[in-house]
Amino acid sequence: MTRTTLLGFPRLAKARELKRALEDYWAGKADAAALLRTAAELRARHWKLQREAGVDLLPSGDFSLYDHVLDTCAMVGAVPERFGFSGGNVDLDTFFAMARGASRGGKSAPALDMTKWFDTNYHYLVPELRPGQAFRLASTKPFDEFAEAKALGFETRPVLVGPASFLLLAKGLPDAGARRAALEALLPVYEEALRRLAKAGAAWVQIDEPCAVLDLAREDFDLVETAVRKLTSLSGGPRVLLSTYFEGLRGPATKLAALPAAVHVDLCRAPDTLDAVLGSLGKETSLSMGVVDGRNVWRADLDAALALLERAKAKIGSERIWVAPSCSLLHSPIDLEGEDRLDPELRSWLAFAKQKLSEVVALARALDEGRAAAAAAFDASRNARETRRASKRVHDPAVAARLGALAEKDERRASPFAKRREAQRERLGLPRFPTTTIGSFPQTKEVRSWRAKWRRGELSEAEYDRLLREETERTIRWQEEVGLDVLVHGEFERNDMVEYFGEQMKGFAFTENGWVQSYGSRAVKPPILFGDVSRPEPMTLRWARFAQGLTERPMKGMLTGPVTILKWSFARDDVSLETSALQIALALRDEVKDLEAAGLSVIQIDEPAIREGMPLRKADRPAYLRWAVRAFRIAASGVRDETQIHTHMCYSEFGEILEAIAGLDADVLLIEASRSGQELLRPLGDFGYPNDIGTGVYDIHSPRVPSVEDILKVLEGAASVLDPRQIWVNPDCGLKTRGWAEVKPALENLVAAAHRMRESSPAASKR
Repeated sequence: MTRTTLLGFPRLAKARELKRALEDYWAGKADAAALLRTAAELRARHWKLQREAGVDLLPSGDFSLYDHVLDTCAMVGAVPERFGFSGGNVDLDTFFAMARGASRGGKSAPALDMTKWFDTNYHYLVPELRPGQAFRLASTKPFDEFAEAKALGFETRPVLVGPASFLLLAKGLPDAGARRAALEALLPVYEEALRRLAKAGAAWVQIDEPCAVLDLAREDFDLVETAVRKLTSLSGGPRVLLSTYFEGLRGPATKLAALPAAVHVDLCRAPDTLDAVLGSLGKETSLSMGVVDGRNVWRADLDAALALLERAKAKIGSERIWVAPSCSLLHSPIDLEGEDRLDPELRSWLAFAKQKLSEVVALARALDEGRAAAAAAFDASRNARETRRASKRVHDPAVAARLGALAEKDERRASPFAKRREAQRERLGLPRFPTTTIGSFPQTKEVRSWRAKWRRGELSEAEYDRLLREETERTIRWQEEVGLDVLVHGEFERNDMVEYFGEQMKGFAFTENGWVQSYGSRAVKPPILFGDVSRPEPMTLRWARFAQGLTERPMKGMLTGPVTILKWSFARDDVSLETSALQIALALRDEVKDLEAAGLSVIQIDEPAIREGMPLRKADRPAYLRWAVRAFRIAASGVRDETQIHTHMCYSEFGEILEAIAGLDADVLLIEASRSGQELLRPLGDFGYPNDIGTGVYDIHSPRVPSVEDILKVLEGAASVLDPRQIWVNPDCGLKTRGWAEVKPALENLVAAAHRMRESSPAASKR
């Protein structure tokens, strides 16, 4: 009989219980026991849900209090010295210090670097390693959660981030030789963990090696192969499911399917790889087939998925097939039930994590017993495809006509940057090392309560508007007092940087509880992009006019860019991503023109998702970068020379896309440098990045307030690799999630550091 499984499940829960428990613990409102109790309750609830859905093989260890890569750092004892870890098992305080930063003994301990998990909007903590790194088992989490599940009556498969991917995703190992030596030191820890799990009764362990799908250099692929071969042939160890996802096994990587284990492949992203995998599959190897998309919300095409399963069954029989989602369901909202505000027709097109489990079970049943055994599920799947295809709400001929009329002139500014820079300097009159922020200011509980009351009808439109105006004016006055050069209005009217815009454009739908983890306790509720996109009326103009009218200093108009809106939504699967991005770009182009006409001299179009949207296969990247850059330029290029365009990117590795970033031709590029420092800035300097660069000197993902000296260190480092005339000074991201008690001293220190830099530069201009 075919078996069913999954690689992982959402952590935060439908009502975001984990988010609240974490934030209460960090705020000192709850103790560790309360946090751990909530976590245990969620794990038990989710195992029960999976079993009741009919899933045969359940995972454990996929749950995390912050991040699964950080869990691995703890498991192998990879704790940087600055966190004061003295040995034994990694405790909660050390764990969260690595995630969020800390102050120990009067010394600052910045958090680990954070970046995107492959091409998703999930952030992982980047391990910091060094040549000669020692490893040892320093966490009992995998064993504890396996035992916890067993005590509840659930036999589970523990999940571990694989040793090769852990090393390939880390920083501090300069070359393949260092990574090879680190693997030799790391493997004994994994072997000890696997033997301990086997002794506890684990029949299977899941080893996630997502780096296996990348275009790795030969020596790095050898790292993956060595690790997997060692662990799958371990004497006294459990059987191993080698899990890969987000792309397919291609070229040399197909031989991983021959290992004496089970192998999971993502057949949603790479259905074309099935035949090669089947051709390489070992005679005793089970094949976990990811045929239900774990990263999007559309109901699966069960007929197409079953066709793949039937091809495999004809080759290897059903007893070696596991039916699964394509990847961990971490990237999906948990449950469609209760989303009653969604239009019934649109709702019928969707499947969240819980519904995806039902699709997996229906496919397995159909494979074993025939389609008739799961007729209701297959009928619903076909109906969803047919009604989407025919729905008038999906297609807008006017949008298609406008897209077809785009010309090359729509993608270019009127003048090159050097000429624009002079026009902008004359208009703005800014000092050297100008200061600004990324856009949002703290959305306090009070601000959030106003929005909630307004939505429930407990606060009138007029009263809500008055409160937001007062908060906006207070924020602008404080920015003037502290001495920021280019101001923002604070975005208090906005719920989310993507959802806010989606709510005002045609083609998007929204959920009540469709939360997805971004990092730690941070959850986002991605819009659902279901149809052609257009802008019926201005989206930000009213608040931009109001804010600019309160000050004589430059006020930034704040927009989210087309690729980020696309990537941070659940995108359509019936048209190309390029088509959707260009539609969004045209809507934003109209907004940019309106803001300029209203007198705004600076307009920021955030594109933090450019890097994460890049395909994992190198061969697919040039085409993506061409349309991604084109979409930004279409949105930004309709303005005069003297109007300054900013863009913001954060927590991404830019080295391999510097030409594309330069191709955006934004006047100012605002980036993160507080954690990455010169690792990010030096490549920009070496590349000769031509436009201005905003150096993110304040890590807003940590509660730590940087000192003037901390900020000066980053700025002096930036000035050593960039032309000082290029440098702006800013936080690394928006301030929405921080509190005023942190933001005010941090920005005061930021402004003070900028003044110190101006004084130390002989050519510095004065206000």
